[in-house]
Amino acid sequence: MINRCTPVALAAALLMAGCSFIPTYERPTAPVPAAYHSAAQEAATAGAQAAATLAWQEYFTDPRLQQLIGLALANNRDLQVAVLNIEQARAQYRITRADQFPTIHGGMTASRTPDTANSGYTNAYSVGLQTTAWELDFFGRVGSLKQQALAQYLATEEGMRATQVSLVASVANAWYTLLADEELLAISRRTLETREASVDLTRLRFDAGATSELDYRQAVSLTEAARATLAQQQRQRALDANALALLLGQSLPPEVNAGLADTRLNQAPALAPLPAGLPSDLLIQRPDIRQAEQLLIGANANIGAARANFFPRIALTAQVGTASSELSGLFKSGSWGFSLAPSALLPIFDAGRNSANLDAAQVGRQIAVAQYEKAIQTAFREVSDALDSQASLREQDRAQRAQLEAETVRLKLSDLRYSNGVSSYLDLLDAQRTLFALEQSVVQVRLAQVQNQLLLYKALGGGVASPTPLASTAQAPGTPR
Repeated sequence: MINRCTPVALAAALLMAGCSFIPTYERPTAPVPAAYHSAAQEAATAGAQAAATLAWQEYFTDPRLQQLIGLALANNRDLQVAVLNIEQARAQYRITRADQFPTIHGGMTASRTPDTANSGYTNAYSVGLQTTAWELDFFGRVGSLKQQALAQYLATEEGMRATQVSLVASVANAWYTLLADEELLAISRRTLETREASVDLTRLRFDAGATSELDYRQAVSLTEAARATLAQQQRQRALDANALALLLGQSLPPEVNAGLADTRLNQAPALAPLPAGLPSDLLIQRPDIRQAEQLLIGANANIGAARANFFPRIALTAQVGTASSELSGLFKSGSWGFSLAPSALLPIFDAGRNSANLDAAQVGRQIAVAQYEKAIQTAFREVSDALDSQASLREQDRAQRAQLEAETVRLKLSDLRYSNGVSSYLDLLDAQRTLFALEQSVVQVRLAQVQNQLLLYKALGGGVASPTPLASTAQAPGTPR
């Protein structure tokens, strides 16, 4: 074997190693105001723990809700897919990183060829190790691709955290919706029983000639309307239970389902107020923003790989081993040798392929910048919506409770006046309709308040510091399994 590479050439090549054409990364300026419009909220939450560092077990103190969230984190298929995506991205990173190192093969050959000069045959045997076309990454092409794969891995990991935050908030929202459904069902059942009794009483008064058929028909109409509302709410309750079961990845536990009928939304443990902080905090609190930034970093690294394509691609083929014309001569003194064969491939004409590839990489970075900025703007809007809704929802709840109290008294007075013949049955029916609608509205506003708190918890990256049971399966890149 012949040594085809001089030490001087090798030294010169090694001096060129480590070059990179990746542009210097600078985080884009956040395209949102420096503070939220609702500043009064900060005074009410002074000293409260930030949502991102507040584990969901500490924020949701209801034991039944904690059980449901735990089941969802263990069984939800979307979260499982997100975790498996991390494993896939991790494996892809390891594949790309492996391109920086030579692939070494072991081989053995044996040949027998005719020897016309000696009227016989010539034998050749060889055993050795070899690497073929190992790219020496002088211009950072492979290194840039490795950086892109690493950013993709980290983005996938942040995507899993974003899925976790969304799942926890969705399970809590579905749970509180079920509690509201049960409360609405209780109101409808109670109202239906009252109206059925009213129909019976009105029928007796009509038969006795004390009232007109119009009053009786109005009472029947109002009763059937309550019955239709009850059927609608029963259907909605079943649909909401199915939605929760999908989030859990299994049926609702029997012990939880059995106690729902005796639970009301206003009996659920209160959710603690959360400090919003500054919009700049979202850059480190929100996993979806961190995911978008990693994708931007990956797009930036792609530019380095595209630039490197304009420079020579240098590869090395090497072999070391033993060769002999006799099988018994292998591994003997004098049979050992090695060869080194570097090669350089310089692009001269590619019909604009490399230029187009660089243009595509630069446009890809611009797209990633726009997506990153859109993620920040979306997060700012979600937090602002939650903050701006808090005061109005509180005032709406207060006003409707006061109205409910007034309508309850009005119904009692209307019933008394009708019984004494002072007012018409129409006044009583109007009071019943108004009270029934208002009782439902109070529950719905209370649910809207809870959902608004959940929106703020999710928008602030709540519970992102709390790992999922499945997250332990995702290892860091390059760690042995």
